[in-house]
This record gives sequence, C-alpha cells and structure tokens, in this order.
Amino acid sequence: MTEPSAAGRRTGRRPGSPDTRDRILTSARELFARDGMDKTSMRAIAAAAGVDPALIHHYFGSKRELFLAAIELPVDPQAVISALAAAPVDELGAVLIRNLLQLWDSEARDALLAIFRSNVAAGDTAVIRSFILDVMLKDIAPRVDSPQGSGQTRITLVASQVSGLLLTRYLMKFEPLASMAADEVVVAVAPTVQRYLTGRID
Repeated sequence: MTEPSAAGRRTGRRPGSPDTRDRILTSARELFARDGMDKTSMRAIAAAAGVDPALIHHYFGSKRELFLAAIELPVDPQAVISALAAAPVDELGAVLIRNLLQLWDSEARDALLAIFRSNVAAGDTAVIRSFILDVMLKDIAPRVDSPQGSGQTRITLVASQVSGLLLTRYLMKFEPLASMAADEVVVAVAPTVQRYLTGRID
C-alpha cells in the first residue's frame, strides 16, 4: 500500500484497511507486553505485522499514539502531561498527584481499573511500566536531572509511589486512603513525590 501524500491526508481517524490496522495493533500489544514501549521499535512492530513501517506512521502517527491505541486507554493522558510540562519544578509533585487523581476519579475510572487489573493479573508489567515511565513521566527526567545522571532514578522512585497509590486507593481500596478526598491525598503524598524529584536521594 502506498502512503498518501501530506496534501491528501485528512485530520481525524486515519483511513485504511481494518485488517492491516488490526495486525499492527496485535503485533504492538505483543511486543509492548514483552519488551515495553521504550525497547520496542516501530520497525520490529512492522516486521511482526508484515507491513511497511510507513504504514504505522500513516495509521497511528507516533509510537506513543500506537502504544495508547494498543492498550486501549479510555482517556488521553495528554492533560496530565501538559499540566506537568507547564508546572514549575518545585510544584511537580503536587501537580502530578492532583492531575492523576482527577483522571482516576473521572468517568473513565471503571475502564482504567479494568485495564490496570487485567494487566496485573496477566503479569504484563512491561505495559504498566511503559505507561508510567515512558508516557507519563519521561519528559520530567531531564528537568530533575540534578545531580546529573539522577533523573531516571528520580522518576523511577516517583513511579513506585504513583503505582502504589493507584493500586492501594483504587484496586485494593485500602481504607482510609480509598475514601480520602483528593485534596487530602495530595497533601499527604505530594511532598514525598516532590522529594523524589528534587530532594536528596542518596
């Protein structure tokens, strides 16, 4: 299949063969689950699906968009990512927790829980790890890389806090955490997240 020219493209959902698109998604799910987003290349997905790599860009745009489509996330996390990008470094902890809670307390909660629960049950930890580290937190690492080389360690520590919070508040429903108001959770958790981001971790 020949990729259409830029002038001939339309905005919105990209047209094309449903069979080809489904093969790409199936291959992407398998590779993302096995290797995670960061270690999975577009070429590897294309090879597994038996298509030209250009078709993946045609249907999905970027690897991030393909990943989100593959895990069938019911919401776009861009609101959280944009809020983090706009936040001062010394407010990242509070902004992250506040926006994550807003996302999980929205109408998408049941769908998010279903995805989280199914991946935990299936042992697909690479998918959860990639979503938190490679989608949600990746752009933060360079901003908190002080001392140099600590950025990845910092966001990994943040990921441990975030995944634990989501697990205990929404999936396991530990009380009183499960019933706490979002503002209370931000006050309790954000300082620890902020310390991971900008405090001493040695």
